[in-house]
Amino acid sequence: MKINEIRDLLEADVLCCSEYIDKEVYSACGSDMMSDVLAYVKDQAVLLTGLVNSQVIRTAEMMDMICIVFVRSKAPTEEMLALAKESGIVILATGMRMYEACGKLYANGLRGNGGKS
Repeated sequence: MKINEIRDLLEADVLCCSEYIDKEVYSACGSDMMSDVLAYVKDQAVLLTGLVNSQVIRTAEMMDMICIVFVRSKAPTEEMLALAKESGIVILATGMRMYEACGKLYANGLRGNGGKS
């Protein structure tokens, strides 16, 4: 699935790095606990979260993620957007709750575990 399809499915706004929205992604995860992302997430390209702090960007960068979706109408700070731009991480924001956003992506073919069912 391409990031622009994620944008459309989640009715999201692109806040950073729109030049990369044609990139293909094969998996996603949803979490507000960055310690869980670091401990359990492998080969995920998209992170869905409602946590708004710079650690989200740093965690995504460490895990080689290429897209973060902020759910529940959460808005990243300008500092966070600058960090994301430095790393080339696409930032999306949606009004959907995490459960609904993850469900929509899963129902449309985006999986966890590196794309394995």
